Amino acid sequence: MIKKIKIMRIIARLNIGGPAIHTILLTEGLDKSQYESVLVCGVVDKNESDMHYLADKKGIKPVIIKELGRNISLKDDLIAFFKLFRLIKKEKPLIIHTHTAKAGALGRLAAILLFVPVKVHTFHGHTFYGYFSPIKTKIFILIERLLAVFTDKIIAVSPKQKEDLAEKFTIVKAKKIEVIRLGFDLEEFLDIGKDNFSSKEKLNLHRSSVTIGIVGRLTPIKNHKMFIETASKIAESERLKNKDLKFIVIGDGELKEELQSLVSKENLKDVVLFIGWQEKMSDIYRALDIVTLTSINEGTPVSLIEAMASARAVVATNVGGIRDIIEHNLTGLLVDPYDIDSLKECLIYLIEHPEERVRLGLAAREFVKTHYIKDRLIKDIEKLYADLTFKNL
Repeated sequence: MIKKIKIMRIIARLNIGGPAIHTILLTEGLDKSQYESVLVCGVVDKNESDMHYLADKKGIKPVIIKELGRNISLKDDLIAFFKLFRLIKKEKPLIIHTHTAKAGALGRLAAILLFVPVKVHTFHGHTFYGYFSPIKTKIFILIERLLAVFTDKIIAVSPKQKEDLAEKFTIVKAKKIEVIRLGFDLEEFLDIGKDNFSSKEKLNLHRSSVTIGIVGRLTPIKNHKMFIETASKIAESERLKNKDLKFIVIGDGELKEELQSLVSKENLKDVVLFIGWQEKMSDIYRALDIVTLTSINEGTPVSLIEAMASARAVVATNVGGIRDIIEHNLTGLLVDPYDIDSLKECLIYLIEHPEERVRLGLAAREFVKTHYIKDRLIKDIEKLYADLTFKNL
């Protein structure tokens, strides 16, 4: 009987978003005749929604280290490190694969000290712009450069991210970076058709409403303020005065009260709707006509991939890995970050031209069907693990 390769996959928390879905799908999807997987994670913040339901659905029971969360805390981080150290020592994995920044730092440091043969880290995005002060950012870049020296392979989720890591921030040389695009179980989104009337009614919307949605955590990096200010300008447009427009915010987070206050200040309560996180996201995309994203920094956003798989027209800021999934005027529309006027014009154009929404949506669906399917992700990761295992045995 061939001994299975044990992999320990470490992520800070299973909050709603691409990294959590990614790690759960990999833990569940790898060939069980060859691989044994252990998933380790922290707990989500009180302002975040939890994706442990997806792990439960896939039959995965993560090892919980509650101190391994999002926020930086010297005490909790030290406790998390020693718990990881003891767990790795006990489980003796051949491969440590870390995801997200803090889990990547603590997990790889423990793996280095315990001489784990293979160490892999995935950058789902990066925190080198838009998150911290310049001094903190420089410290985090130095830490990542040091950890990269002892990491066997760095995974970037897009070509643009690889370019940033190797050239812009010089974290690691390009030859040590493997581009492996994310992969998702998109079947329920690929089955969505053009008829979205019944789904609109479930949200208490009129069938004739034109719906523009934004999906993501309500945090500064997502820049929902741009979305709301654009909604205000569009609502004032004489060109659209006979249109029933609804701007829908899907998600929760630390800025919820602040954003709701902005909506009240702009007299948009009947136009901008907050509906929180929704477990059945295919129903939400079915109810939307247009999906937008206004982030100032991104990796590869799952919300756009799901929207594109749903054949919905997307408009997004041209940052990070977004430009690797949207080709302007082919699979979606791109605008510069903070450029409210450009976002307004793109949205008005799509509101007034439903045939363009269909064209962009169908092209987007074909693109993600080719590049972002779960089976392709699992195949790519298994090949990488096999190559690294062979080199280190």
